This record gives sequence, C-alpha cells and structure tokens, in this order.
Amino acid sequence: MEIKPDALVLVVDDEADIRDASERILTRIGFHVLKASRGDEGLALLEKEKASIVLLDLKMPGMDGLEVLKHIRVMDETIQVIVITGYATVETAIEAMKQGAYDFISKPFEPDQLRIVVNRAWEKISLRREAEKLEEERRRTLSDLDTEKSRIHTILESFPSGVVVTNSRGQVVLMNPAFRQLLDLDPGLKTGNPIEDYVPDKKLCNLVTEISQGKHIDFDDIPDYEFSLSDEKYLMATGQPVLGERKECLGAVLNVVDITALKLLDQLKSEFVAKVSHELRSPLSTIHEQLALVIRDMVGENVAQDQHILSRAKEKTKGLIALIGDLLDLSRIEEGIICHEPQPVRIEDLLANIVDFLKTGARKKSQSISLGLPKEPLPELSADPIALESIFGNLITNAINYTQDGGKIQVEVDMAGINVRVKIKDNGFGISDKYLDKIFERFYRVKDDKTRYITGTGLGLPIVKGLIDSMGALINVESAPGKGTEFTVLLPIKAKPSE
Repeated sequence: MEIKPDALVLVVDDEADIRDASERILTRIGFHVLKASRGDEGLALLEKEKASIVLLDLKMPGMDGLEVLKHIRVMDETIQVIVITGYATVETAIEAMKQGAYDFISKPFEPDQLRIVVNRAWEKISLRREAEKLEEERRRTLSDLDTEKSRIHTILESFPSGVVVTNSRGQVVLMNPAFRQLLDLDPGLKTGNPIEDYVPDKKLCNLVTEISQGKHIDFDDIPDYEFSLSDEKYLMATGQPVLGERKECLGAVLNVVDITALKLLDQLKSEFVAKVSHELRSPLSTIHEQLALVIRDMVGENVAQDQHILSRAKEKTKGLIALIGDLLDLSRIEEGIICHEPQPVRIEDLLANIVDFLKTGARKKSQSISLGLPKEPLPELSADPIALESIFGNLITNAINYTQDGGKIQVEVDMAGINVRVKIKDNGFGISDKYLDKIFERFYRVKDDKTRYITGTGLGLPIVKGLIDSMGALINVESAPGKGTEFTVLLPIKAKPSE
C-alpha cells in the first residue's frame, strides 16, 4: 500500500457504520482518516487539522450538509468536498455542486465506488499542488533572473572600460556609461539603433557587424582594432561573439579602452630614441673614422700593441653605431613605418644577393656558405624587399658570427604548402633549450666561453621577429649546443595588408 503524504480525509456522517466503513476502505489505499458525527464537530476538526478531502453527509441532525459545505468553502476553497446522501435526487446533487462540491456518492455505496471518487479527488489535488509548485518556481526563476539582470547591469555600469552589446543584426542592445563617455555620446541616447549610429569608424562597425552575424565564431581570429576620434584621443576595441547554448551566434560584445596615454608614451619614447641616436651617431662616426686613420698611419716601436688597443676601440665604436641603428629600426617597427608597400619579390634573387654580399665575412673565418634552390621556380612574393633583406641579413650574419672558424652555413628555400619556406642552418655553437624562448627578447644575448667575445647589440633577432610579425609570417628555431642552429621562416605569398 502506498502511503500518500498529507492525504487526510475527514468523514462527517451521523451513521457510525458509514464512518467506520469509509475509514477501513480509505486507509487501505493510503489515506489518513478523521471522523465526525455532526457538522459542527467536523468544522471544529477542520480548524485544527488540514484535511484535503471531506466526505460530507447532506442529511444530519443539527447543521445539515449544505450549511457545512458553505462554511468549508469559506474556510478553504481548495478542500475537495464529496457529498454523501441517501436522498440522491438530481436537485440535491445540483445544489451541492453549485455550492462547490467536487462530486457526490449515494448511499449505500460499494467500496470501489468510494475508492474511485476519492482517488479522482486526490488526483485533482495533486495536479493543483504540482501546478502551484511550478508557478512558484517560475516566479522564483523570474525573480532570480531579474536579480541577476540587475547585478549584470550594476557590474557593467561600474566598468571603467566601455562595453557595448549588439544583437545578431548589429543593433545595439546594451551600453554602459563608460562607452558613452569614451565615444562622446549623448547620455540620453537610446539603444536599439545600428552600431553605425554610435561608432564613427566604418571599419570597426563592419567588424562588429561581422562578429554579430557569426563570421568570427573562432575567438582566436578576431584582431584588436585601434581607432581615433581625434588627434588627441586614441581608443582600442576588442570584440567577441556572444554564443548561445547551441553555439549559435546571438550577437557581439565590444570592449573599448582609452589608449591615448600609451600612444603618447610611445611617441615620447620614439622621439627620445631618435634624438639620442642622432646626438650619438655623429660623434661616434667621427671617432670611428679617426681611429681608422690612426691605425692606418701608425709607426713606432709598440705598433702591434697600440694597434690592438686601437682596433678594439674601433670595434667598440662600430658596435655602438650598430646599436644606434638597431634602436632606430626597432623604433620604426613599433611605429609601423619600417615596412613599405609590398612589391613583387623573387626570393631566390634576394637571397642570392645577401649570400653573395656576406661571403666575404664567411671567408675571413674560413667558413663555407651555400644557397640551395629548388628545381622549379618559386612564385613571386608580394612583400617589402627591404624588410626581407633585414630579416635574412640578420639571420645569416648571426649564423656566421656564432659558427666557429671552418664551419658551414646553409641557406635553403622551397615551398611548404601555400608558403615559401627559408631555412638558415649552421653547425656552430648552438643554443641550449632553456635559452630558446628568450633569444627574441631585446638586448638578450647567450654568453658562454665560446660566445662572450662576439660583439653584437642583442637587437638583431628582436628586429627580425618584429618584421616577421608585421608581415604575417612565422619563424621557428631549433638548436642544440655543439651541433648548430636552424632557423625556419614561413613567408606568405601575399603580404598581410597594412593596418
């Protein structure tokens, strides 16, 4: 027998046999039963106990069933009243139903009749309770959503950076005060219009529209976007798609920050580097030339010793001049002005000229340097030839400098998928794994017993990395101490457009 929780039935009947029979039948199907012989007694029990169903005799001494029914309806309309009557006329049944009785059963009744009608009433109660529970959950959910929405709004309102959210049609549905302030928008400007009505930069609007329409589901392929509202205000925007549970694009969220201070700092830094470099380059060049003249014209007893000292001084001045040149190159790369407009470039001819030019330095160290070309002609690159010369000039010069006398340098070029691949290999000193992730840092140089006397600025590889990044190319390095180093550069056939 299944015990029904909170299933309490009150039987109100002046006949003891009816009360006892009803109790036996109902307890067997899981109900708890209370009994009363009079109407006023039944109402008193209802005041104390929360019965869900009442079996009510219509004809009782004192207060009759219809009057008791009226009181029950006032007390609790959810109680299901089943009328029991030995005078089952249509008029009596209709009157009871009009006053809110759920059903009626006539005396004498069979046990199955009672079970059926009571179970039906209990099902109605259970359905009502389930509906009330669902409604309460719905209200609670709506309340939670409203609270969560308020929290989100509070968070967005307090953000120092500008935030704007669009729907899948590129219409603005939400923006915070910081966004209005950064974009110089009217505080009273309403949402709902296309992004173009809020952002004056057309390219940024196109990007936001593309993100909103799901063209950038892969988060990694969305570039940061810099734009300016005037010569004195620079902003950077970062966009991401807003995805639903099924990974469908619902719109875009754009974060906008003010980078004016950073731009001014970069400008001051560039001006400082340019000024200091200019002030140092001229006197150093003069000293370098004078040292060269002194070394050439030296005579006397200690010529060899003096020439060694002056040669070291000349070498140091040459290194300082190279450092100044590298600093200027890095400054130009950061400003985005080092790479010129792409031109058609035959990479075989460019590498041949670089290798031919650097052979003199290799011969001084009794090194062999070779260029390996594929049998089939390579496609022309669309790139800045000056940038390419700087990249491969630095890499091959490094290979010469960091390879022992009598070593071997190989330059190879071929196709790798849709990219042109250039490898610069040497059998020189090599680099330990722990240093490989640092060699592209500014001024970083690997110094050990074999390399400490090699002059350099520590800026060659950072320049290479900056140029490669600006061209949309890739560089990789593999090396082992005592075995040599191999740099691999992948060049796209068509250079990345200038930003």
